[in-house]
Amino acid sequence: MKSIQEILKGKPWLGWIIFAVTVIIVFFLGMLASSIIERRAEAIFAYTPAVTFPPDEPRNEVWGELFPREYNSYMKTSETDFKSKYNGSAMVDMLEESPRMAVLWAGYSFSKDYNQGRGHYYSIEDIQKTLRTGAPDEGVPSPQPNTCWTCKSPDVPRLMNKSGIAEFFRGTWDTKGTEIINHIGCADCHDSKTMNLRISRPTLLEAFEAMGRDIEEVSHQEMRSLVCAQCHVEYYFNKEIAEGVDYLVFPWRNGTTIEDLESYYDELGFSDWTHAMSRAPMLKAQHPDYEIYLTGVHAQRGVSCADCHMPFISEGGQKFTDHHIQSPLNNVANSCQVCHREETQELIEDVYSRQDKLLENRNILETLLVRCHVEAKAAWDRGADERQMKDILNGIRRAQWRWDFTAAGHGNSFHSPVETGRIITGGIAIAQEARVQLARLLSSQGYFEEIPYPDISTKAKAQEYIGLDMEMINKEKGLFLENVVPRWMGQGREREKREYVE
Repeated sequence: MKSIQEILKGKPWLGWIIFAVTVIIVFFLGMLASSIIERRAEAIFAYTPAVTFPPDEPRNEVWGELFPREYNSYMKTSETDFKSKYNGSAMVDMLEESPRMAVLWAGYSFSKDYNQGRGHYYSIEDIQKTLRTGAPDEGVPSPQPNTCWTCKSPDVPRLMNKSGIAEFFRGTWDTKGTEIINHIGCADCHDSKTMNLRISRPTLLEAFEAMGRDIEEVSHQEMRSLVCAQCHVEYYFNKEIAEGVDYLVFPWRNGTTIEDLESYYDELGFSDWTHAMSRAPMLKAQHPDYEIYLTGVHAQRGVSCADCHMPFISEGGQKFTDHHIQSPLNNVANSCQVCHREETQELIEDVYSRQDKLLENRNILETLLVRCHVEAKAAWDRGADERQMKDILNGIRRAQWRWDFTAAGHGNSFHSPVETGRIITGGIAIAQEARVQLARLLSSQGYFEEIPYPDISTKAKAQEYIGLDMEMINKEKGLFLENVVPRWMGQGREREKREYVE
């Protein structure tokens, strides 16, 4: 076999070819090395703040000057064009979807207005528009406390640090209308100096203390869920902590399961309101997304909220967290398919299947609860006393708590379908038992016929049935949005110009 030197001696042109190929390979390797070095330098620049923000800087656009990728992706939460089978990014009137809800919340503000919310971009606009906050104006306060602002804006930690936690909660919702004008954003989750994730709402810290846990010991991966858990949780207003204050509390002292929370409320003798028809002392579940998530397989496998709702993406060679917080069904490739190898449509249909089955049973429970309230009212009207009604009303309270716990979190059927199914099934059993007790009571009163089920086939009919004057309520709200909100926002922007001198 000839040596390379002998081959090249006989074919000198071959040497030039080898030389040229070598030069080309070295050139491309150099380009690759240069690109890697450039991207590393870019990464260092991208994640090293050029300036230090003031503490609790609430203006998202200011953060966006340093973090344009994250900011631009976050601004996509303004998009409302995604529609899944049951939810999506657009506002959905849930009372139109299920008018029975208005009856279940009779005597409570949710019977006026309950929508599936839009993206975080609309947090201020949507709380201003909801009928639940009333139509405050000079001399006419909002029916809600300032506590209702807590999860709506990065202005909240700014004000809490300025006045104190209890003082922030003090007063009615309208008294901070000119102070809270920036929608949910950067300062809600990030430290302005280090850009690390942070807990900006003290209620979560207090809840951890109540459970005997130190939040400083949680991992970064846990923080990628806990920043969401500052708001996407069950909560109530405690009037005993500070005089004249609706103090925000997460009821986690006994644990975070539905039974743990229920026992906590029972120990306090707490109820959110007394039902206008049945007179039951009711609990209103808020949005226990985090509590339900903790019972699901993804939480057990260490998957965080951000892994699915804010997955990593790359742009210009830069990897960063997508701040377009949205349903994973609108981003299957970057969320689900990072772990699951099934086709996109197969994964989506799997989610829909869970939703279909759980919604079927939830609707059964919903109908049973309407009957419970209607039949309880009939028993009261026929002379029932509190002793006779006590166990029945407690059953209605417990059954509706289970319905609401599953209905208030729109992602529950995916986050933890087994637990959600268990809760609904338990609610059905409790509601059925309450109806059996009501039937016995009504028969003892000499009534043996079925109590007629009301015509609540539409939202309008349901609201009329429970005695709401929606024409007046909507008219008052319209005047508030036309006259008061522009004044609030204008004064708020003028205040910012004075406070943040560029």
